[in-house]
Amino acid sequence: MSMNSIIGNNERVLIAMSGGVDSSVAAFLLQRDGYDCTAAMMKLYDAGEAVKGCCTLEDAEDARAVAQRLDMPFYVFNFMQEFEAEVLTRFVAAYQRGTTPNPCIDCNRFVKFEKFLHRAREIEHDYIATGHYARIEKCGDRYLLKKGVDESKDQSYVLYAMTQPQLARTLLPLGGLAKSTVREIAQQAGLINAKKRDSQDICFAPDGDYAGFITRYNTSLDSETHGCGNAPCTAETCQPPGTPPGAFLSTDGRVLGQHRGLIHYTIGQRKGLGISAPQPLFVCALDVANNAVILGESGALFSHTLIATDINLIPFDTLHNDLRVTAKIRYSHPPQPAILRQTGADQLHITFDQPQRAITPGQAVVLYDGDTVIGGGTIS
Repeated sequence: MSMNSIIGNNERVLIAMSGGVDSSVAAFLLQRDGYDCTAAMMKLYDAGEAVKGCCTLEDAEDARAVAQRLDMPFYVFNFMQEFEAEVLTRFVAAYQRGTTPNPCIDCNRFVKFEKFLHRAREIEHDYIATGHYARIEKCGDRYLLKKGVDESKDQSYVLYAMTQPQLARTLLPLGGLAKSTVREIAQQAGLINAKKRDSQDICFAPDGDYAGFITRYNTSLDSETHGCGNAPCTAETCQPPGTPPGAFLSTDGRVLGQHRGLIHYTIGQRKGLGISAPQPLFVCALDVANNAVILGESGALFSHTLIATDINLIPFDTLHNDLRVTAKIRYSHPPQPAILRQTGADQLHITFDQPQRAITPGQAVVLYDGDTVIGGGTIS
């Protein structure tokens, strides 16, 4: 049963507008269906003069223009402080302890579906809506999260942490549509951003230089700390965790060269190592305790199992028996057959039928039963 069939059309909906075509069409569809709609953009990060990413002036102008076209009230909510606390600091800390985070998941979890929903309730709106390609359905007394029908655009992976109260108060109008249909709807409705390209960038690092962002972030902190935890220090002498150079080591412990700092590397990386070897070498592990980057051949990257913590389960609160699932270990990873076992109150153990390449600590593993999201957690 779809959400639209169980919610009356007189409900008030606060729509998260990004300036892109997806959220704009979500607003158009909800208004067409008779919902009392308000458009709102979340100001998460000061993009400055950036010409891509999100939170740019162009995005704000596009979102406002669409709201005006649809005759909807339009607001901008300043969530920059919340974004820094819940996303930026987590991102920096994860890289500095040798893991590879997914900031989009944290943004959804702690800002878009927590702070934004709280704001919606404060201003007496019943539901929030976004332009994500996923579906929410009710089954018995539980809300389920399902894949979008357009497999090429499915975004259920980044929504796995949604809770039952959040699912109950969220509308996802695009979950049953193909991207091509969404653009056709935008064109027919005369929306200004019908042909606007999709943003594939992380808003605070649109150039993909995560290490550069971390360096700039640390040097922007209060001069007493600069992120290293050794006060007082100066920006010139400060070396936060993950930034000092160290040794490249082979899997058998031989020194192969010197790395530039752990924040420059992630599991499976081949490019940018600056190491000459008779065979291709890949980052196999980050040894934080010894400030070493472990390099090996491709075969060393494969593993049958992983453990995940900080878990969220959707169809049930606790898994009592082993469950056959498919699992994704990164956003672009094809789901792989596996056995799921809950081994603790906040721990999952996943055993794959076939070994998987570059299982990366800090990334999310998301688990499916067909098109239904079972849940997921952070790879440890």
